[in-house]
Amino acid sequence: MADTAAIAIACDLMARFARETGVTDAGGTVRRYLWTDAFAVCNFLELGRLTGEAGWQQLALGLVGQVHEVLGRHRSDDPRSGWISGLGGAEGRLHPTAGGLRIGKTLAERQPCEPFDERLEWDRDGQYFHYLTKWMHALVRVGATTGDPAYGRWAGELVKAAHKGFVGRTAAGGTRMVWKMSIDLTRALVASMGHHDPLDGLITAREVARFLARQPGAAPGLDLTGEIADFAALCKGRRWTTDDPLGVGGLLFDAGRVVEMMGDDDDFDGGDLLADLLGDAVAGLHAFANGGDLHERADFRLAFRELGLAIGVRAVARMQATIAGEAGRRTGDKARRLLDDLARHCPLAESIEGFWLRPASRQAASWRDHGDINAVMLATSLVPDGFLAIQPP
Repeated sequence: MADTAAIAIACDLMARFARETGVTDAGGTVRRYLWTDAFAVCNFLELGRLTGEAGWQQLALGLVGQVHEVLGRHRSDDPRSGWISGLGGAEGRLHPTAGGLRIGKTLAERQPCEPFDERLEWDRDGQYFHYLTKWMHALVRVGATTGDPAYGRWAGELVKAAHKGFVGRTAAGGTRMVWKMSIDLTRALVASMGHHDPLDGLITAREVARFLARQPGAAPGLDLTGEIADFAALCKGRRWTTDDPLGVGGLLFDAGRVVEMMGDDDDFDGGDLLADLLGDAVAGLHAFANGGDLHERADFRLAFRELGLAIGVRAVARMQATIAGEAGRRTGDKARRLLDDLARHCPLAESIEGFWLRPASRQAASWRDHGDINAVMLATSLVPDGFLAIQPP
């Protein structure tokens, strides 16, 4: 449970984000970015739960609608218009995720005739698979909070669209993914496969399928079995070790979802996957902690990547509490030992938060250049349960 001071800071951060990016100021500039907005939706829901103030949930719902209206449609500087799914106006609004969602980058996507420029590509629009999975998760959280079946349907349709756009067959008959697709999902912009994308796909598709199974009538005929099987095949034999703090945090977030699903789904035998995730997270966390980055000045650090780790570390205590109950009988001794190892690093979350709460740290260009994402992920780390949870069992 977040303390009163943490809740107050998170409220301030999120209220400012809502004002400055156009969630609450209808006459201002609307600035939507899918990754940041997925975390923001979860934060708004959690602040509503913690404070009892209904306005926070209204912000979450308003932000979902705005993301769909902005990132589910073509850019204003694109000769194309309307929903990127190609659906008509009314139908597109009923199925806003059927064509995926744009990233929200500053520059237009690279055209087929333009040469690839690695530096520019970071600022060009398109679709990222790992952003889409974060939005699927946010939609599940809204659906679980409100009981409205539309959010689960939109999450399921987004699983379908993302799988169709990002997963393909190789010449040898295998399956592979690409890292970045065009806005209309017709061509690869970066053909390499993201390290954790198959893992994100597997766990998030299972999360969405689990949610739909608990919402009778929410999405009749929306079967994700084939998508889950493809993601599972892509994960087979892979390891997930990384020393990138955001990547390590993602592994811990994924592990937390696996633990939660194992606790109430007798059909999900995730013990081996959980042990792999925790083992790779331990290795990555040790490598990062010994790397010396945390002793650098703010100008040489990236807050959102470090805060991604802090959020993941916050999941460790949740996992330990969960396996103390029904899920414990299925997790195994190896997972328990790894969680004990990870628990020794829990103070790291407070250390990272403390550094980026300092006014001097937030004056650095590295903070200001990524102000929206940094502020939202700092709020997530302070009140993490809204993001880390899946839904009530």
